[in-house]
Amino acid sequence: MKKLIILVLLVSSFKALAQQNYKFGKVSKAELKEEIYPLDSIADAAYLYKNRNTYYQLTDDGWQIITEYHERIKIYNKDAFHLATKIVSCYDPESGSGGSSDSVKNIKGYTFNLENGKIVKEKLSSNSIFKERKNKYRVVKKIAMPSVKEGSVIDLKYKIISARPGYVADVQFQYGIPVKKFETSIAIPEFFIFKQKNTGYYAVKMQMSFKNQTLNGDQTFSNNVYKFNDENIPALRNNEPYIGSIRTYRGGMSFELTQTNIISLGGTLKSFSNSWGDVTQQIYNASSFGGELKKQNYYKEDINKLLVNVKSNSEKVAVILAYVKNKVKWNGFYGFSTEKGVKKAYKEQTGNVADINLMLTSMLNYAGLIASPVLVSSKGNGIPIFPTIDGFDYVIAMVEFPDNSYVLLDATEPFSTPNNLPRRVLNWNGRKISKKGGSSWVSLTSKKHATEDNMVMVKINNDLMVEGLFRTKYANYNALAFRKKTNYAKEESLIKKFEEDINIEIDNFSIANQKKLNKPITRSIKFLSEDLVESINGKLYVEPLLFLSHHENPFKLKERKFPIDFTTPWRDKHLVSIEVPEGYKVESLPESLAIGLPDNLGVFKFLVKQQGNQIKTTCIIEFNEALINSRYYPALKDFYAQRIKKESEKIVLVKI
Repeated sequence: MKKLIILVLLVSSFKALAQQNYKFGKVSKAELKEEIYPLDSIADAAYLYKNRNTYYQLTDDGWQIITEYHERIKIYNKDAFHLATKIVSCYDPESGSGGSSDSVKNIKGYTFNLENGKIVKEKLSSNSIFKERKNKYRVVKKIAMPSVKEGSVIDLKYKIISARPGYVADVQFQYGIPVKKFETSIAIPEFFIFKQKNTGYYAVKMQMSFKNQTLNGDQTFSNNVYKFNDENIPALRNNEPYIGSIRTYRGGMSFELTQTNIISLGGTLKSFSNSWGDVTQQIYNASSFGGELKKQNYYKEDINKLLVNVKSNSEKVAVILAYVKNKVKWNGFYGFSTEKGVKKAYKEQTGNVADINLMLTSMLNYAGLIASPVLVSSKGNGIPIFPTIDGFDYVIAMVEFPDNSYVLLDATEPFSTPNNLPRRVLNWNGRKISKKGGSSWVSLTSKKHATEDNMVMVKINNDLMVEGLFRTKYANYNALAFRKKTNYAKEESLIKKFEEDINIEIDNFSIANQKKLNKPITRSIKFLSEDLVESINGKLYVEPLLFLSHHENPFKLKERKFPIDFTTPWRDKHLVSIEVPEGYKVESLPESLAIGLPDNLGVFKFLVKQQGNQIKTTCIIEFNEALINSRYYPALKDFYAQRIKKESEKIVLVKI
């Protein structure tokens, strides 16, 4: 009865809030008193109101797109305090880079709190608005709302003015927090033709209408008006592992310009991005892409010297890749268009992704190889499902060999090798662009398993102290990830973290092949531990995998609509040898287990056996696909549950 009363009160509260007025700067006591979001009790915050209004206006300088935003956020607990800083990104090229800048205007905001039963309202100060340049083409405005605490309501309005009439920002329906009231209106003049595509796994019905507008006082034209209205949109949280980019799966709608028809205004008819051929041709023809690939004079002398004694194609690839990685350092900026230009980047020895990898592609072609740039949408940028220029934000190089094999290369990553790319690149497929602008899809996923091989040999002393040797070998993507994570760390900090993670005391620690990128990396450890053996009533209990066991299932959802993204196929293999202590014998060992996922997606094998005074455990877990469809989620969740149960079983030793 008590639970029923609470539920009724919550629903009544929610209905009351649903009827309220969302006028900017007017917040109710009911909103401030609300302690949890009624339809999602674990939400740290919620959009009480999410409004967007986009429309065009014609000025003396041409068409502008005005987008007005109003959002009201309820903060339920301190885990949502980061939402009190709004980050607004806009296109703003540096002087001389070409293009008109967007601007963020009319920023207004209030933070509301309930103090002693009264509503206290604090205005956003201009001193709390900061501008930060992210790269040559983009800046962000950081808006830090004042006096935010648990229970606060933030009310914020701002406007983005853009002189790029061909770009309408995507409509996002879904976020990491729920949305109570959602309203969006987009009015586009008949002169601009856009196609709409639903994205993610949540859809809001689009309502389309027409609205006449008078231009210059005498000419009438029609606006296509797209409206999206919804309530109680659920959150799609980034709270499960192996997601890749959650942005890819959150519901929304994209607008892609396909045609402009301004003949009636004295302009012309143009078509855009109707096919992948249109997209890649447009990109290739840009001076900051195809034009940069053609430049060679700045490096000819250096590359000629570099290749004097190099004969084979594979050697040429390795030598040129290493040369570019050492010569030009990545400045951290993405993009398929050059920032400095390849010649300047080469001279200054720094550049963005395109500066470096278009330079690499050009050098490979100069060396007589068949090299092409490959457009990529990085892990955080979503997946370009339909023809789009904005869907790409990265470029790598590809070399094709006479036997129809190929390698993919990224010289921005110091630890990369051919076909061993950094995680940010491994996002389904890339689009290869040939010299004349033709294109085709290329799989970015590594064909080789990322491997981790562990070997542990231990003995148990009379005082139940365990001492042993632990060796790990990382290969392929795992070697790249390990080098990237540990290369700049001090050995003392690596040892300390490792001791804390698995609760051991390290006597000796070494890493081999850290700089030899063509070899697997090996870590060797000599250790002691007093926490690996449990003594109960004269019996000893030991987990067969010691500190390599897993005890928690990472997959907890009842259902999962988006795929499981492991980045690459992978395999972990553990070989553990435990010496039975003097005066003890084996009473019982865990039984063997071998299970598999459907369609050869993965296997788990677990075997424990006694050989003389040694207990030897072999454990293998392997996944043969980088991306697993969500329809396999129930099977995968059960697969992990069985794995965890088996790895938690104990070896039992008794006194002789």
